[in-house]
Amino acid sequence: MTRSTATSTAIADAQISADHPFAAHLRRHVDLSTRQPSTAWTPDSGPLPALYLSHGAPPTFEDAAWMAELYDWAAGIPTPRAVLIVSAHWESTSIGITASAPTELVYDFGGFHPMYYRMRYDTPPAHALADLVRAALPQTIDVHEHTERGLDHGAWLPLKVMFPDADIPVLQLSLPTDDPIRLLELGSRLQSLRDEGVLVIGSGFMTHGLPYLNWHRPDEVPAWSVEFDDWAAAALARGDVDELADFRSRAPGLPYAHPTVEHFTPLFVTLGAARVGETVRTSVDGFAMGLSKRSLTVA
Repeated sequence: MTRSTATSTAIADAQISADHPFAAHLRRHVDLSTRQPSTAWTPDSGPLPALYLSHGAPPTFEDAAWMAELYDWAAGIPTPRAVLIVSAHWESTSIGITASAPTELVYDFGGFHPMYYRMRYDTPPAHALADLVRAALPQTIDVHEHTERGLDHGAWLPLKVMFPDADIPVLQLSLPTDDPIRLLELGSRLQSLRDEGVLVIGSGFMTHGLPYLNWHRPDEVPAWSVEFDDWAAAALARGDVDELADFRSRAPGLPYAHPTVEHFTPLFVTLGAARVGETVRTSVDGFAMGLSKRSLTVA
């Protein structure tokens, strides 16, 4: 397929078979962005929203409907100056950021087609974003830059679907704890970045009970996945952050929906970045491989 710019990302994308669903997704992107170019964020746009997104593994690139949902969601937001994303796939007891100069992606998945290990998402340098992150956090916190660490698939995979041109600076922030209160506090520190045109994203999966799925029936949605998703949706609709923060005691189906909790807890960074009076709305819902795709906009 032909792309309009010969970036390293576009060159790699051009090697994807034309009949692959992601190649079709890229063609749709070119068509839509040509007919209706995106609007860049300016201070007059007001603060960008904060997002929580549910992401999958490489098979997401084979799910045309899910890719369209993610892309159309992003297209409804002014193009950010930068993206700061917290992923379930980088837990650290201290706060770190990925390299602010472009470096290799982290292909932290196994057993998939070789094409997925050749994918690129080479974004512009993010030095200015790194400075904003450090300024937003207390001086007592040493934000260590991991100069050889690139984005993991919890970051680059959904962003590649949502912003395929890879022309927005991106940094990933480590997930320093699974304590919802501390993550809410971290999110509140990042709230000011939204006024600077930075899209703050918590990336996880609303349910993530991989060991308990029926892989012979990918269309089957387990009861525990539905029950957890319904509980979270109801609490979010009420704005009941206390209920959500006490998920270990209150969430139905938790041991199955989240055998480990790192795909749920990025939600609290997103909620912490909310302002008084803002609301949470579901922007993507439904299930994929039995797991809840529920993804949220806070604005």
